[in-house]
Amino acid sequence: MTSAPGPGTPGPGSGPALPSWWIYRGVGTPGPYAAPLRERLPPPPPWRRFPGVPDGSAPPEDEAEMERVLGPRRTSSAPRRLTDGETTVINAVNAALLLRRPLLVTGRPGVGKSSLAYSVARELGLGRVLRWSVTSRTTLAQGLYEYDPLARIHDISADAAALGPAADQGREAHRPIGDYLRLGPLGTALLPSALPRVLVIDEFDKGDADLANDLLDVLENGAFRIPELARLRSSQPEITVPVDDPGRTATVRGGEVVCHEFPFIAITSNSERPFPAAFRRRCLPVEIPPPTREQLAEIVAAHFTGRDAEEDRDLIRAFLERSAGKGGLSIDQLLNSVHLVSSEVRARATSWDPNAWQHVLDVIWQRLTETDRE
Repeated sequence: MTSAPGPGTPGPGSGPALPSWWIYRGVGTPGPYAAPLRERLPPPPPWRRFPGVPDGSAPPEDEAEMERVLGPRRTSSAPRRLTDGETTVINAVNAALLLRRPLLVTGRPGVGKSSLAYSVARELGLGRVLRWSVTSRTTLAQGLYEYDPLARIHDISADAAALGPAADQGREAHRPIGDYLRLGPLGTALLPSALPRVLVIDEFDKGDADLANDLLDVLENGAFRIPELARLRSSQPEITVPVDDPGRTATVRGGEVVCHEFPFIAITSNSERPFPAAFRRRCLPVEIPPPTREQLAEIVAAHFTGRDAEEDRDLIRAFLERSAGKGGLSIDQLLNSVHLVSSEVRARATSWDPNAWQHVLDVIWQRLTETDRE
């Protein structure tokens, strides 16, 4: 995964002024704000208000994953003027935050679509990013929760065999249903919290054609029902279940999960197929443009701290030329080549054969699509 092309947006007092309505500035690092996000985030529109009651817990941090995706946390960035493409993306992110709507993020493979969510989470202090990777076999239920009734029946039967008929009373109580049900990434994102959780629904166009329609009700109502728990609401109105955050649990009341702040959801797509109009109506579309030379230099600097930018200039130029000729290479492919340069592979290869480094780049910088074969 790569870091999203983010601008070196200037801070207060330097460079061009930022729009006053922006909550997310696009730098991917926390800024010095006078008020916490809870006070800076305006109330949602009346039709996007949800009745879930937050329990006061904060989402876990995962700085190791943030560093893997975005590079080490930086305290500041060199100011520069935003490109039109960057402004469009930041406008879309802020609109999604204010309207409490998902973003439908498109762009060619490897351009940094999913990394945009990590940049939002880091800059706004929204904690660990939840991730739901979609395949052709993915169902909505898998994103919301998974329940294993067979394991519970097996364990209850094993208890019966071990304890005998004398221990018949309360046998199921020793195997609570919550131990066999787990909220998925979408279900966890919809838990009531004081601030929005961040969720990536990755490569959504890989899913079954019906998945977009199945998701409509959840996106509109910010809630879902768990029938297995709802049937027990009279005897067990509150049931504790594991969630998608490692080692965390949550309390489900009345068999229903209802959000308080609608999560920030980035639904990524490589535009391999169209989506129904009803689904697109519930999302805000934004396309991530190919990164510029300056953005690529910033991404390299974020992942390889302490490097001299000048030594990567020729490599970035060659990458952009190759990318233009091969229908678009990914940022990952550039970072792979920079890593080999940092490991002195280029120096060792050229000392053995002047053409060896070019052969290495031919392997790393392969085209990503089959449609532009020569």
